[in-house]
Amino acid sequence: MKKTRIMLYVEDVDQAVKFWQDYFDAKIETISSLPDNFKTIVLTIGPGMELAFFAKAFIAKYSPEVMGNTPSLMFFSDNFDALHATLPNVGEIVDNNGTLTFNFTDPDGNYFVIAQDK
Repeated sequence: MKKTRIMLYVEDVDQAVKFWQDYFDAKIETISSLPDNFKTIVLTIGPGMELAFFAKAFIAKYSPEVMGNTPSLMFFSDNFDALHATLPNVGEIVDNNGTLTFNFTDPDGNYFVIAQDK
C-alpha cells in the first residue's frame, strides 16, 4: 500500500485545512472543484498519509449515508512534546500500555489522538 487517504467531513473546509497546515505542517496536494461550488482539498501530512476535506453540506446532499461516521484516528509523532505544547484543546498526556498519548480536537470538535513515536 503506497498511500492512505482519510476523508473528513467538516463545516468549513478552509478553516480545517488551515488548522492542519498550522499545527502539522501539512501541504496541499490537490484542490478539486465539486458540484454546486463546493471544493475538496487534499493535504499530505507525512509519507503516504493524506487527509481529504469535504464540506458537510456537500456530503449531506450527495452522500448522506456517510454523514456522522467520524473515524477515531491515532497519529504517531516524533514531535510529541512540541505538538502537546502548541495544539489547542489538548488533553493530558497519559500512558496507554507503555505508549504516551494525548487527545485533541480540531475546529469541528472531532477528537484525534497523538502517540509518541519511539
